[in-house]
Amino acid sequence: MTVLPFSQPLLRDKQEALDIQDLEGLLRLELKIGKIRLFSGFYTRIDQVFVLWGLICAGMFLTAQFLPISWHTQAIWWSVLTFIGTIAMVALTWFWVSIEQVRWLVYCWVILMLGGVVLTDASIFLGWGEMLMRLCALWLGLSSIGYLCTALALRSRVFLLIASIHLLTSAVISCFGQWQFFATGIVMMISLLILAELQWDMRPPIDSDMLTPEQKQFNQQQHQCRQLAVLRNLPQ
Repeated sequence: MTVLPFSQPLLRDKQEALDIQDLEGLLRLELKIGKIRLFSGFYTRIDQVFVLWGLICAGMFLTAQFLPISWHTQAIWWSVLTFIGTIAMVALTWFWVSIEQVRWLVYCWVILMLGGVVLTDASIFLGWGEMLMRLCALWLGLSSIGYLCTALALRSRVFLLIASIHLLTSAVISCFGQWQFFATGIVMMISLLILAELQWDMRPPIDSDMLTPEQKQFNQQQHQCRQLAVLRNLPQ
């Protein structure tokens, strides 16, 4: 039985010793002007999903806050963006969740996102006033459920913390008055970008039958390298 990885810091700089499932589809970015490096980083497919949803959340909620676009038009665009994000999420994460044996987690997020779209569209097109007034609380609540499921699947304290933040924000979002959409977009976007930019805690990698013996040995070596790196950074 796996337990919460209390020996790991909640968040830390990303480590280069990645497993097979993380190296698949790895994206490296480097921005330079002449010889001056402005930015350098890498993003696994899981990180790419976080960035994608962070941009989608920012686009949806900040548009609702600041642009004078009709609710019907926004509902259409929200639906399209959510469907695109959901399809991309499944495509990008499928190999990783298969190796980590948490495919049910993808199904959970798909149900939550599509359920949110159905309720949002119904509140707008059918004139459900009470639901329309609580769209921000709805999406924050759905996100908190998804993060809680992720925390349980990966035994991660970071996802548990983010789930709690989203749940708490959904409970007090009405206090923001006319700035509810702005506050919701900021909370959701920042949470996702933090997850994309930093290394979060989780249980040890799974010894998946989908991996060859050589790949399993490689993952074990990478896990040992990560443990040594964490130990070096612990206070003496």
